[in-house]
Amino acid sequence: MADQSNPGLTWLMFSLLTVASWGVYGVFLHTGQVGMADAVNGRYKAFLFVGIAYFITAVLAPAGLLWAKGATWVFPAKGAWWSLIAGVVGAIGAFGVLLAFGAQGKPAAVMAIVFAGAPIVNAIVSLILHPPAGGWGVIKPQFYLGILMAAAGGCLVTFFKPAPAPVKPAMAQKGNSGSVGQFQVPASGGEAGPTSPRS
Repeated sequence: MADQSNPGLTWLMFSLLTVASWGVYGVFLHTGQVGMADAVNGRYKAFLFVGIAYFITAVLAPAGLLWAKGATWVFPAKGAWWSLIAGVVGAIGAFGVLLAFGAQGKPAAVMAIVFAGAPIVNAIVSLILHPPAGGWGVIKPQFYLGILMAAAGGCLVTFFKPAPAPVKPAMAQKGNSGSVGQFQVPASGGEAGPTSPRS
């Protein structure tokens, strides 16, 4: 049995795994939305596949692990409901990211706001649900300073994000580009012949 009193750095590796996964989440999600080639419903199509991915990784995978470990299939109501609520708010957050992209939000700005604002909300809600021993008065000023710095970081990234590269104009087709000429019948009743492709 593992020594719970000395967790080592395993928790840090899992935390960095989350950092890497969530760090590319917004970019991959935006790429998937654009790849749907549907300006109106592309965000919904992308979200559908996000749901499929969630089903594979968050339903089939843990169910397989529970079965492999011989765990009991007993789920207390409190744990089940809070876990269900967590999944709902997580899905709403993912959908909100897609809506932000659909409203012409750039991945760099959107995800910077998300990752700067989410820790602030997490800290406040955690304190409300689990108040510190001794009350709010024991919280050190550095905690509030960290919240302000996180908010300032989100604002700086939003207002000073780098501009995207300009879109190159499409090159005009030339006469010898390989396009197929069209047949045209002269008005004078002359012999029909292929027309040269216009440049």
